[in-house]
Amino acid sequence: MSDLPRKAVTRTAKLAALPLGIAGRATWGFGKRIVGESAELVGRELQQRTAEQLFKVLGELKGGAMKFGQALSVFESALPEEVAGPYRAALTKLQEAAPPMPTRTVHAVLEERLGEGWHELFLEFEDKPAAAASIGQVHRGVWHDGREVAVKVQYPGAGEALLSDLNQLSRFSRLLGPLIPGMDIKPLIAELKDRVSEELDYGLEAQAQQVHAEEFTDDPDVVVPQVVHQSDQVLVTEWIDGIPLSEIISDGTQEQRDRAGQLLARFLFSGPARTGLLHADPHPGNFRLLPGGPEGADDWRLGVLDFGTVDRLPGGLPATIGESLRMTLDGEAEAVYELLCAEGFVKETIELDPEAVLDYLLPIIEPAQVEEFTFTRGWMRSQAARIADPRSPAYQLGKQLNLPPSYLLIHRVTLSTIGVLCQLGSTVRLREELEEWLPGFVPEDPVDGAPSVAEA
Repeated sequence: MSDLPRKAVTRTAKLAALPLGIAGRATWGFGKRIVGESAELVGRELQQRTAEQLFKVLGELKGGAMKFGQALSVFESALPEEVAGPYRAALTKLQEAAPPMPTRTVHAVLEERLGEGWHELFLEFEDKPAAAASIGQVHRGVWHDGREVAVKVQYPGAGEALLSDLNQLSRFSRLLGPLIPGMDIKPLIAELKDRVSEELDYGLEAQAQQVHAEEFTDDPDVVVPQVVHQSDQVLVTEWIDGIPLSEIISDGTQEQRDRAGQLLARFLFSGPARTGLLHADPHPGNFRLLPGGPEGADDWRLGVLDFGTVDRLPGGLPATIGESLRMTLDGEAEAVYELLCAEGFVKETIELDPEAVLDYLLPIIEPAQVEEFTFTRGWMRSQAARIADPRSPAYQLGKQLNLPPSYLLIHRVTLSTIGVLCQLGSTVRLREELEEWLPGFVPEDPVDGAPSVAEA
């Protein structure tokens, strides 16, 4: 049997224990308050214990449970600093590693998908996995033509596990909500479920990765490994060395943090414009810093991995995003409101004050208002608190806004990327990337229709 617990009853029992544990800790916390400890102190301890149990179970189960944990992990910077430390350790571990499946299981999958003589395809193959993720693990090897390769092998039963976990998690999403202030957990789980079939299809992943690899060939800033071979449950790509972004977050120099942040922002906005695809899984485990950028050996490039989840945007990011962002920066409250209504962000049955909507949006887009912006956990926490506090006008207004389905994935990817930038603590010239790559952000010249950067 695979290491991935496949029996629904086993997985369900482990996940079902989570809300029971949360309820038990709540009772324990109530008892501590009775004997005189402050509610704030008890609350922090509850949150810390809940996180430790949650991520321990998610890491053990892999599948949809681990996918959910990875999606949550990029919002760690929104947590209060007093409890973020223990979270950070658990989340970083979840981003980069999980218990490996047995060697015999790996060999069985390779034999089934590549044939009995699969060993002959490799000059070398390392049985110990180099990395593990939610639906598969990666082994290092040398292809028969001498290229170093990464061999991604899908866990047997991964599809069943993904759906089972996400269904179970959605049942008690309300209990998990307090982990990330201002984050509505249920839509996140629903959207992850919608992407399950795509992520399990290594053919689609290979296609998306190859499109990126060809577009970014010889790019001075971004490296995407070429696809070497693909079959059901097995994907072989070129190997790239580098420093995982999770290590830059924990131990990187400020120079590395700033460079990683700039390149992450560049890839977020340039990818859709250049490939018609949006890389939609921006947690730190999917990125590396590689030496040898445009300034030489001491400079850095961004290596991008895992194209299992992408948003297909043939025309790039919608121009309405750039237009509404530009008009918000220019203080055009009425025009912004009309555009939001037209796109479905404000339902027909709702009527809002355009100036109040502008006040709601301006703090969120602060990074685009200046030439360069330093993303910090403190800034992220202040935004989360503003939107999550029921006493805040932003909370009351936010409840009345709607997120159209076509913008769901774009919204999550953007928020997740900002979360990573805050984890990095990087100073980024975001406006520069928006002017270069975001449709609609720079107004068109009324004379000949050409974009005019000077007007932005």
